[in-house]
Amino acid sequence: MRHRSRLLYSLLLLTAAFIWGMAFVSQSKGMDYMGPLTFNGVRSLIGALVLALYILLTGRVTGEKRRNTNRRMTLQAGIFCGLALTAASTLQQFGIQHTTVGKAGFITTLYIIFVPIAGIFFRRKALWNVWIGAVMAAAGMYLLCMTESLSLGTGDILVFFCAVVFTLHILLIDFFSPKVDGVIISCIQFVVCGIICTGGALLWEHPSWEQLRNGAGALAYAGVLSCGVAYTLQIIGQKGMKNPTAAALLLSLESAFATISAWIAYEIGFLKTDQTMTGRQILGCILVFTAVILVQLPAEDFHFKIKA
Repeated sequence: MRHRSRLLYSLLLLTAAFIWGMAFVSQSKGMDYMGPLTFNGVRSLIGALVLALYILLTGRVTGEKRRNTNRRMTLQAGIFCGLALTAASTLQQFGIQHTTVGKAGFITTLYIIFVPIAGIFFRRKALWNVWIGAVMAAAGMYLLCMTESLSLGTGDILVFFCAVVFTLHILLIDFFSPKVDGVIISCIQFVVCGIICTGGALLWEHPSWEQLRNGAGALAYAGVLSCGVAYTLQIIGQKGMKNPTAAALLLSLESAFATISAWIAYEIGFLKTDQTMTGRQILGCILVFTAVILVQLPAEDFHFKIKA
C-alpha cells in the first residue's frame, strides 16, 4: 500500500511536468504578443481564479476544513512561496530573452543538483541512489538542451539565479505542505505573483487589450493548466513524496516533455522551425528517465546512506 501511494504521488508530479513541458509551445506563442511581466502576471491571476473556484466548490474555506486550517501559517506559506515563484519566473522570462533556449533549459534544471546540496544545511539524509540520479539527470539535461558551448552571459546569469530561487521554492513547499492545505497555498502564491508581475507590467510594459486578445489561447493554457493545475499537483505530490530531491527529479522531466512536444508541433506543421531531436538529445532523454527510475526505487532496498 505504501509503494502504491508513492507511485500515485509520483504520477501527480509527472503529470505536472508533462503539463509544463507541453506549455513550452503556448508560452513561446504568448511572448510574441506581450512582455514577460504581462504574460506572467495575467497567467498567474488566471491560475489563482481557477483555484479560488475549486476551493469554494470543495468547501476548503467552510465547515470542518476551515476549522482545521492554520490561517496564519497558510497565509505565510502562500506569501513566501509566491515571492519565490515571482522571482524565479521573472528571472527565467527575462533571462531567456538574452540567451538560447538550450542554455536556459540546462541552467534552470541545475535545481536538481541544488536541492540535495541545500539539504546539507537542513541535516537531511539522502540515499546514494538519489545523488547518483541527480548527477545522471543533470548529464541528461546537458545532452538534451545544450546545443552550443557553455559561456556565461547576462541571460545565463539570470537563469542561473532562477534555478537557485526555484530550489528555494521547492524547499519552501516541502516545509509548508505537510502543515497546511496545499491547494490554498497554491492559490495565494499565484495571487502574490499575479499582483506583483501585473503591477510591474503596468509600469514598464504598458499592456493593451489587443495584446491579451491575441495571446488569449496561450494565456488560457498557461493560466488554467500550467498554473492552476500543475503547480497544485506539485504541492500535493511533494507533500506525499516527502523527499524534495526525488520530487525535483520528476519535475525536471519538464525539459524532456518540452523537447518532445516541440518536435511533435513541428512535425504536424504547428511550428515552422525544425524541432527534430538528434541522437544526442535522445540519449539525454534516456539518461533522465533512467535517473527518475533509479531515484524511485524503494528506500528499504538500499542500506547505505549519505548524510546530507
